[in-house]
Amino acid sequence: MNDQPDDRPEGHDWKGLKEIDRAIAENRLTAYTWKKTWADPWGRVKLITIFLGLAAFAIFVVINDLIL
Repeated sequence: MNDQPDDRPEGHDWKGLKEIDRAIAENRLTAYTWKKTWADPWGRVKLITIFLGLAAFAIFVVINDLIL
């Protein structure tokens, strides 16, 4: 995947960075980010809050347009 020489000392493995590098190489960084965010409890709360806020705004706009 990587054409650059590996000059890291033996036994020093960056598993998290290796997974991100693999995700970039396979062009799946967005899916990786969503999965990591959903796995984190605070990240899940943030995602749900954002989507609920967007849904509430969309409902407000639709109702506001129907009344006026």
